[in-house]
Amino acid sequence: MTTKQRERVFALTAAISLAILVGDRVLLSPLQDVWAKRSERIGELKESLDKGRLLVGRKDAVVGKWDDMKRGALPAEQSSAEDGVLKSVDRWVQISRLNVTSLRPQWTQPEETKDDFAELSCRVAAHGDMESITRFLYEIERDPLALRVEEIDIEARDNSGRDLSLAVRFSGLVLPEREK
Repeated sequence: MTTKQRERVFALTAAISLAILVGDRVLLSPLQDVWAKRSERIGELKESLDKGRLLVGRKDAVVGKWDDMKRGALPAEQSSAEDGVLKSVDRWVQISRLNVTSLRPQWTQPEETKDDFAELSCRVAAHGDMESITRFLYEIERDPLALRVEEIDIEARDNSGRDLSLAVRFSGLVLPEREK
């Protein structure tokens, strides 16, 4: 092979190498990135679709649960809501034989949710033995009213731990009536 032919082979090899490098940088690498991103997005969309199908399949159960929760919500009128909660507390106290020392209902309605819901929060201070306290808490949880226990504080009032004090805060939502 002569020098001239060698120079042509080197020039041709350099041109082909440069074309491959430019093709990789300009076409192949960006296309691979786009394909990878699209594959990732397709995976996310498939996952979202699967979740949506699951939710649609559970629609009746979810709607039924929501209807149960709305039925258990406190009445829209504040006085009847307070009355219902106070009657329930009285019933729980009678069943559990707990000695209530204080009961404070308090209404809260956050500004950003003024039209969405109101919340009745009640704080009960009482004392009794372990059985009466556990029965009282059990009655709160099993009541048909949609109430949520938010804080519980139990302390011993004597050295033996037989007389306990209970401070519990629970709340319930008042959902506004919506026209269908």
